[in-house]
Amino acid sequence: MRATGIGMITGLSILMSLAACSRSNNLILGRVEAQAGGHTVVVTDCYRTKVPGVEKIEDTLDGKSSFRFKPCKDADVIIRGDDLVVNGRLYGKIGAADRITVDHGRVEITKQTE
Repeated sequence: MRATGIGMITGLSILMSLAACSRSNNLILGRVEAQAGGHTVVVTDCYRTKVPGVEKIEDTLDGKSSFRFKPCKDADVIIRGDDLVVNGRLYGKIGAADRITVDHGRVEITKQTE
């Protein structure tokens, strides 16, 4: 009987771990992913059970869409039109569908075709 109980607890633990993993949030790997307009934004080293979604913020003066994704206290990604700002630092212009990765404070922009 005791072995069955341990097996049941192990099985439930595995199921709970899998439930914490999805394309948008992988608690085990500390990786979160979200769509901000046409951009895929990935942040690593972010171990949260619940991740806030992308926030639509005020458009630029010329009417371009702007977004903010702050999944962790040390990762604040702002896409203001075609400008990328991470943790208060401007990283310059990005394309309409570029992929953004914030990996342990390092920012990587992967050019994508639309």
